[in-house]
Formats: sequence, structure tokens, C-alpha cells
Amino acid sequence: MRIGVIGVQGDVSEHVEAARRAIAEGGYSGEALAVRRREDLAKVDALTIPGGESTAISRLLVESGLFDDIVRRAGEGMPILGTCAGCILLAKEGDGQVRRTETRLLGLMDMAVDRNAFGRQRESFEADVDVSVLDRPFRGVFIRAPEITRTWGSCTPIGKIGGKIVLARQGALVGSAFHPELSGDLRIHKWFLSFV
Repeated sequence: MRIGVIGVQGDVSEHVEAARRAIAEGGYSGEALAVRRREDLAKVDALTIPGGESTAISRLLVESGLFDDIVRRAGEGMPILGTCAGCILLAKEGDGQVRRTETRLLGLMDMAVDRNAFGRQRESFEADVDVSVLDRPFRGVFIRAPEITRTWGSCTPIGKIGGKIVLARQGALVGSAFHPELSGDLRIHKWFLSFV
């Protein structure tokens, strides 16, 4: 199994390390690697789109040719985990800030997001997230985090804090408003590997 992490901007090394640890601890054979070119994407079985700055990541994906390849691979069933900015990019609908910055969304999940709904960098926080697919709450790290404001179709909310959706799933696609790679808890990464 090969897990790719989009490596154009954001917390790439943290995701690569979390995926490597989840592969090893889950008893799988495989590797995790940064994806910076179209040739890299062609080699992976699943993909993580990390947190960072959604407008910059989107622009760099378009410029590198990765944007359309990701949409195509998702259509072929490749599992994708999008965290924070990656979650925003997976959504079909963005808020006014997404529209103002003309951020091109991948539009893969039937959900709407509110970018930076949980505040700015200085308002970052940690909170226990009730996740329906896990046996106990997950300590989420929220940094300039979006909120998933609405889901429809086959997209299902699977994690909430205070009634707000922060984790959703649509088939093999997962959008997380928080950063599971920064928690030290590999349960979400291990669960994601089960889709591969």
C-alpha cells in the first residue's frame, strides 16, 4: 500500500509520518510519500490533502496538473482524506471567503464549508470530538479550522463538537476540519487505511 500526501504546501511531513506509523502499527506493508508531481500521484493507492492555505494549495494543484488528476482518481474510487484546508477543497460548496478568493474546489463531497469558522490562528484550540466510527472521543487539534455547515446526498456527518459538524464521510472520501496528524492519536489514520 502506498499512501500519498499532497506536498505542495501545508503540514506535509506530519501527515507522512502519521501515515507511516499507521501503516506499521496497523500491520500493513507499504509506505507514505509526498506527492508533488502527477507521476507521484499515479503511484499511490490513497491520498491525503493536508492543512495549510486552501487558496494556495488549490492554485498549486491546478498549476501542477494534479487538480484534474485528483478528481479523476477520486472518480475511480481512490480514498482521499482531506484535513482542514484539504477538507475545504473536498467540498462542493464554500462560503463567501472561498468565493471572494476564487478558490477552486475539487467538489468531490456533498458538503458545504465555512472557511475559518472556528477563528484565526490565535484562536486555535483542542477539543474532544465525538466520532461515530471510533470507540471513544478523538482529541482534535483545530487551527484556523473550517466548519462543515451542511451535508447532503451520500455525505454523512461522523464527527461533531457542540453540534457542529467537523468530520464527514462520503464513500472512501473523508473531510476533517481538524488536524488528526497533530494529535498523536492514529485512530483516524488507521480507520482511513481500511478503505485502501
